[in-house]
Amino acid sequence: MKKRMSTSISLKAEPKRHRLFTHRFLPMILFLSATIFIGSAFIITDYKERIIGWGSVMVSQYTRPKMCETQCRAYGSEGLPKGIISETSDLEMRPLWGLQNKKKPKVSMNLLAIAVGIKQKETVNKIVKKFPESDFVVMLFHYDGIVDQWKDLEWNDRAIHVSAVNQTKWWFAKRFLHPDIVSEYSYIFLWDEDLEVDHFNAKRYLSIIKKEGLEISQPALDPEKSELHHPITARDKKSTVHRRTYEVIGRTRCNENSTGPPCTGFVEMMAPVFSVASWRCAWHMIQSDLIYGWGLDFQLGYCAQGDRTQKIGIVDAEYVVHNALPTLGGLAANKVPSPSSEPDGRSEVKKQSFIELEVFKNRWKRAVKQDKCWFDPYEQSTKKQQ
Repeated sequence: MKKRMSTSISLKAEPKRHRLFTHRFLPMILFLSATIFIGSAFIITDYKERIIGWGSVMVSQYTRPKMCETQCRAYGSEGLPKGIISETSDLEMRPLWGLQNKKKPKVSMNLLAIAVGIKQKETVNKIVKKFPESDFVVMLFHYDGIVDQWKDLEWNDRAIHVSAVNQTKWWFAKRFLHPDIVSEYSYIFLWDEDLEVDHFNAKRYLSIIKKEGLEISQPALDPEKSELHHPITARDKKSTVHRRTYEVIGRTRCNENSTGPPCTGFVEMMAPVFSVASWRCAWHMIQSDLIYGWGLDFQLGYCAQGDRTQKIGIVDAEYVVHNALPTLGGLAANKVPSPSSEPDGRSEVKKQSFIELEVFKNRWKRAVKQDKCWFDPYEQSTKKQQ
């Protein structure tokens, strides 16, 4: 009897358990199953997309060289889209706020860069005033570290000031006049500070070198007032431009057949003027550790963008006076020479200049010997001249 009752009770309980399972657990199982099914569909789709994506990358990698084999990108920019790459810059000052006037026509500008010390302030002031603001950007290299004492000059705020104590013009030029920085300027005037410019007009000078096709030039020196180191730089009163001298210089007799320095294709390093193309070449020739630039003047013909006897010249119509003042290594204005065991600054500067000249000459010879792909366009003419 008890056994039958327990059986009937269990039979009655089974439908209840079944209904409980159906109402409570079955919907949950169905929900989880649907979730897993839908999720797997997304995972499969994403996986397919990834496979397709990697496939397209692989395809683009194989097809890219054929499409882009003619494209040349700047070193370091390979990871960027071409349209965002900005390879050059300039020295133009930008406002801190407000939009620039894009409708303003872009004017061809030039750069005047001078190594300066405060003792030559008045001379430098006269030089800068000869270069119109509309045509020139001015950059001063302060080798004495004094910058604030120039603030009273009217053009000071538009000039770019770079200061490094006891550094030369060529040290500054190598570090702050990279070709990609000055590429926007038509001509670069890289001058010393000890020049008198009473007979110089910058606009007329530009007009002359453009007309004459000069890539590298300098204003002639007044031979009566200047310290002349090279006869070719002396002013010829009868000409607008001259490109050679007919003097006897050491063992060299200059004539109409001369094809290289010191007879032709030469400017001195105190007031050179470079076209932007010739400066790109000359900048690469400046040695970073040779700060005086001695020896460069005799090799500038390789940067003349053509025949150096035609592309390099001295402008007689616009001339200057070179005072050849000792600046770097000289005595301060309030000091007088006195017997001392310490070496004189100027003599040490001159000594170092000659040392650097020999170093540069040796580097040039070694570079010519080692570069089997380089051809010297002046090799035969140089041998004949010697």
